[in-house]
Parts: sequence; structure tokens; C-alpha cells
Amino acid sequence: MKFHRTKAAIAALSMLAIPVAVVGQEERDPAPGSVFDLGNWKIDLPQDEDGDGRSDTVEVEEIQDYSHPDFFYLDDQNRMVFTAPNRAITTANSTNTRSELRYMIRGTNRRIPTLSPGNNFAVRGRRNSDRFGSIGGRMQATLQVDHVAVNAGNPDRNPAYSVVVGQIHAVRYDDTTSGFGYGNEPIKIYYKKWPGHETGSLFWTYERNLARDNPDRSDIAVPVFGNLWDNPDDPGENGIALGEEFTYEINVHNNTMYVTFTNERLGTVGHAVSLVQGVDELDNPQSYGGDALYFKAGAYNQCSAADRPGFWYAACGGTGDWAVDQANGDYAQVRFSRLEVGPSVPFQGAVE
Repeated sequence: MKFHRTKAAIAALSMLAIPVAVVGQEERDPAPGSVFDLGNWKIDLPQDEDGDGRSDTVEVEEIQDYSHPDFFYLDDQNRMVFTAPNRAITTANSTNTRSELRYMIRGTNRRIPTLSPGNNFAVRGRRNSDRFGSIGGRMQATLQVDHVAVNAGNPDRNPAYSVVVGQIHAVRYDDTTSGFGYGNEPIKIYYKKWPGHETGSLFWTYERNLARDNPDRSDIAVPVFGNLWDNPDDPGENGIALGEEFTYEINVHNNTMYVTFTNERLGTVGHAVSLVQGVDELDNPQSYGGDALYFKAGAYNQCSAADRPGFWYAACGGTGDWAVDQANGDYAQVRFSRLEVGPSVPFQGAVE
């Protein structure tokens, strides 16, 4: 498979599609950690059981034996299920709920702070990259999206009816005078399905790595299967149905991010993008080359219940009562049969 490298503009990213031959109980047991290796993961959940006013986090030390009957559990085929209602408590600086894992390179070694280099990865070109937990890394997942929220008061807002199923996030620094540390995302993998359509669309976004008050800081969407988030047309047979399995791989090797998607029916699509050179004239000239990075995976519900001016606020339905919201379809749910993180690998194909 031949990948295409982005240098000047992400709009020039070429897409290579290769046809592929058709080749809850209340008891918290068994936990997803009994089937999946979660020894380097913690999870944020859309609940506040301890009443501290913040979304609950289950740390690495406890997650291997943890499950939640609604939001994080194993199904009868030993798949790991993540569920996030539209209206529930959120993490700081977000109006979107999540049932989402965060990769912790340190494992249970609490002597390494969460945001320190030792718990995160960097590209090879970053200054002092040898001090990081790893240089690059690879996340591989096989999954299906079971459900996306179906009620949006602002359906014209791009995030409506969508969920993020995997991402790389940058650590936010207190001091951003270096030109880095804004806490942006070089990749978020989206699935979006409009109500009434037979299939949904799979795409990913690259966020220009700029300060939050910079008007050029925006997500640039790259198509995979189906349409992009601003296209209300039914993707039909070119899209992915709810319950239809696909895989993704994010492989950051040296200074390049290689992204691969595969679906048995639609084939394989690949992209490559430099993380040390801005994707266009508006981007950070060094992309994410000075950041600390980490993987996330699960269900990050993009159908915000907030109704405000702005790109992200889709005013999606929800009462905060899970039984009611589940019955009304006001939630997102994703089901993983594989999730692995390990060292990056050299890309074996040709890159133009």
C-alpha cells in the first residue's frame, strides 16, 4: 500500500483506497480488564459517584477489575463497551461527555507525574525526546459504533450526531511561550450518522496547533469512508453502518503519523502527515514537534447538550436521567473487540 505525505496543505492529502477481498449486570464482574490488557490505561466516566463535582476517573491501579453496568462493561462476546449519554457530568474544559480511556506509559508508577515526559510520548525531532516515555507509538483498534445521538437542537453544527472513537491529545502546558502546550489534537477519529440514513461516515480531523484564542485554530477534516461532518447527504454504500466493524491504526514513527483504516467491505485507506511541519501556512510551523502526546480511545460523545453560540454546541437532547436518555436515543455507544498500544513500527510501503 502506498501512502501520501502531507507537507504544504492537508487539503492535498491523497487518499489511497485498496479493495479488500471479503476476507449489564449490577455485579462488576467480569470486568473489561479480564479480557483486555488495561495495565496502562485509566478511564474517565460520565458520572460523579463520589460527589466531588468532577467526572469520575478510575486509575490504572483499579481499572483491571472495574466495570460499570451502563457505561463500561464486557458484552456477551467479550467486547469492551463504552457508553456516554449527551447530558452528564464532563471533564474540565469540555461540554462533551465521555467514557474514554487515556494511555498511561508509567503504568502504576506514581512517582512519574501524569503530565511529565515520562508518562507521554514525543516525536523524534522534539528537543529532549529521549526523556519521554517513548518516541512515537502505535495504537491499533477493531471496533463498531452501536449508536450516536439522534436529537440535536442545532443539527447544522458539525459535531451533531457524532462520536470520537480514538485520538492523540497533546499535554497542556502552563507556559506556552515555546509555541507549544496548547492541549490540541493532531488526530481525532470521528464517526457521524445523520438520523434517517442507513450508514454513517468515518473521517478524522487534524487540529492546527495554535493558541485557543487564535481564530485559525480549527479542525481540518479528512475523509475515510463516506462524507465529512458538514455534508448532510446519505453516504449510502460508501459509508459504515451502525454495528459494522472497522479497524484503525495510528502509528507515530519518528516524526510522521501514519493513519490506516480498514473495513472488509470498503477496503483500506491510508494517510501520512508530518508532525514536525505545519500542514499549511496557517498552522504552527512545527506542527506538534514540541509537544508531549498521549493516546485516547473509547466513546467521546460529540453531541454536546449545551446550547450556545459556537461551532461545538449542538444542543443535543438529554435529561440527565440515564434510563430516560437511553430510551430517547440521547447517547453514544462504541464496542471494541481489539485495543492495543505498543512501540511504533517503520512504515513498510512507499511514501510519495
